[in-house]
Amino acid sequence: MTPATVRDLVYGALFTRAPAEMEATAIFVGGSDVVAGEAVFEAVKATFFGPFKVSVIFDANGANTTAAAAALAALQSMGGSLQGVSAGVLAATGPVGHRAARLLCRLGAKVAVGSRSLDRARGLADTLRQSTGGAVTPFAAIGEAELTEALKDSSVIISAGAAGIPLLPASVWSNLPALTTLIDLNAVPPLGIEGVEAADKNTVRGTVRTWGALGVGGTKMKIHKKAIQELFVTNDKVLDAEQVLELGRSL
Repeated sequence: MTPATVRDLVYGALFTRAPAEMEATAIFVGGSDVVAGEAVFEAVKATFFGPFKVSVIFDANGANTTAAAAALAALQSMGGSLQGVSAGVLAATGPVGHRAARLLCRLGAKVAVGSRSLDRARGLADTLRQSTGGAVTPFAAIGEAELTEALKDSSVIISAGAAGIPLLPASVWSNLPALTTLIDLNAVPPLGIEGVEAADKNTVRGTVRTWGALGVGGTKMKIHKKAIQELFVTNDKVLDAEQVLELGRSL
């Protein structure tokens, strides 16, 4: 499915019911290519007109529901507010990392976004500043010294890297003076954050609260279920990262 071909599929969904019955139909934009999915999502929304619309959710690769669950974990660990909190996101230019950083910005955090490519991190930081108005700093996550410097003020760190890729050694995070919360979204060994277990769920390790992929995953699945239910309440729900987060906060 591409933006160029999506229109007729959407029309096929719209014209099978009268406008008063549109809430019985919904569109889910998924897939493994998040960038391509975003383009399809925009094309779907652009196809709607007048009363001819149905509810639609974008969650390619589970990026939005996972990021929302991670943001909720951060909120829980930090007492319900991230306003003014310094946070770091590792693998921030990936699909989940991008949305996690976006949601942290929306919640008032000051966010450092890391990538192995400083140019990509800078590009993401520019995008987030424009879309959220948040305070965003890019950094290159290429070594322990660079990580230590970039994350020295972070109270919350989210690791959103690919499966089986370690990103944050314990030797780094255990010496970060402001750190209170670690969230690792990788469930495949070796995990993204050394010393965090996949089943951790607001687990206290020394002075730090830790969340693993399975601990976050239960919330993600509850958000996913709630979002699917919401699609069939009315015919005008548009669920992107921010709307998915609000559904999670309502649970």
